[in-house]
Amino acid sequence: MAAISFPFETVLIANRGEIAVRIIGSLRKLGLRAAIVYHEVDAATPAVALADVAIKISGRTPVSAYLDAEQIITAARTVGAGALHPGYGFLSENAGFARAVAEAGIAFIGPSPEAIELMGDKIRARNFVERNGFPVAPSAIEENDPPTFLARARSIGVPLLVKPSAGGGGKGMRIVRDLDLLEDAVSQARSEGQRYFGDGRLYVERYVEKPRHIEVQVLGDAFGNVVHLFERECSVQRRFQKIIEETPSPALSPQMRQRICETAAGIARAAGYRNAGTVEFIFGGGEFYFLEMNTRLQVEHPVTEMITGVDLVAEQIAIAANRPLSFCQPDISAQGHAIEARLYAESPERGFSPTSGKVLMLGYPHEQGVRVDSGIGQGQSITTAFDPMLAKVIVHAPTRDAAVAKAIRAVQDIVLLGCETNAAFLARVLGDPGFRSGEVHTGYLDENPTIASGIGGDPDEVTELLAVAALVTRPVRDAADAVPALHAAIGDWRN
Repeated sequence: MAAISFPFETVLIANRGEIAVRIIGSLRKLGLRAAIVYHEVDAATPAVALADVAIKISGRTPVSAYLDAEQIITAARTVGAGALHPGYGFLSENAGFARAVAEAGIAFIGPSPEAIELMGDKIRARNFVERNGFPVAPSAIEENDPPTFLARARSIGVPLLVKPSAGGGGKGMRIVRDLDLLEDAVSQARSEGQRYFGDGRLYVERYVEKPRHIEVQVLGDAFGNVVHLFERECSVQRRFQKIIEETPSPALSPQMRQRICETAAGIARAAGYRNAGTVEFIFGGGEFYFLEMNTRLQVEHPVTEMITGVDLVAEQIAIAANRPLSFCQPDISAQGHAIEARLYAESPERGFSPTSGKVLMLGYPHEQGVRVDSGIGQGQSITTAFDPMLAKVIVHAPTRDAAVAKAIRAVQDIVLLGCETNAAFLARVLGDPGFRSGEVHTGYLDENPTIASGIGGDPDEVTELLAVAALVTRPVRDAADAVPALHAAIGDWRN
């Protein structure tokens, strides 16, 4: 990006962890001052140490502090911030927050509140996309006619996917393959939607079996210019949460890639979209359908940066400063292949249960073409107060095979003592024949549970071997051979 002047000198980061560190890096390159808010549990984190100024905020819980819009806007005013970057998660897709930031005279580094309201609501977004002639899956929307919702859903036929209108992250979603179970699934989805997002509205759509999750990065400015920066595939998921992302997708032909990317740009253009966003699609059977639009920066944005050389955070800041895009679609090209693996504080071998502990030793790979976006430091305590993602390992290579090999080496080279992570699991996924061949889908890990468990072979044989192993250990053997006290009291009596 060419050197430009900005109408603000200080940007407040309303976030934490690795994305806060990532934003600070771009602010440094642009010569801007980085301010950050933090809860006391994050006082010793790298993001707070790197910022030019840090403002402590409080809340009933650590998460509630980062959701306190009034407190955050007050902090921005206190440090004289002319702009605010929400990162992702927390308040990043909250239209009320974006509007309040703008009303405070602070530039919101993201889309307009109107765009967030339109595209952040899955039902409104789906209706908008369909009205504008873009592909959507057959569906039934509850609020269109609540009394006939179940009947309309049944008429689509199974399999069905029940989804809350608000929120994301897979919360509230239910796959229904038996119409007799539809009513219960709707009730459960509504309850979760209300609990997580304060919104119980639902819709149902045709579920594409073994779907692939394809998304397209878009950028738009205030002058009507919209470009795409190609696609990312995010099909390797657990519980609807992404684990590994890559670009380009091994599933798309050049013709299909052009179609899906132009569709995404068309949707953003129709919405008058400004700043960075991601249009997500379900792909299967040679067709794709609109899934949703994320009106923010995505966790997996680094893979796009690796193949295009575009600093997406810097572009976000320039757009928020009312600058036109510095390039048009023909100027953007993709080079090589990039893969991102998310390092989580969790145990895949124990059902992906969250883990915690103090980071006693920390080391990341340093191979050329490897980037690590991390928000943790040695000596820091990892708790269950936040999302379990600790870092992202991103690799770039000329070919997919080379990128896969480099990614395996990179995750195997991670050293993190004191808190259990999913690093070994990531290496197993990357080395799995299905992933290597590009034959994955969003249910792939469910179909192959041994990747998570780390135990291969026939399940019955594994059970027998575990039983033998238990019986040859002394505590188990002694317990098996012991005579219960009640029987020992009988003495040597025999019948």
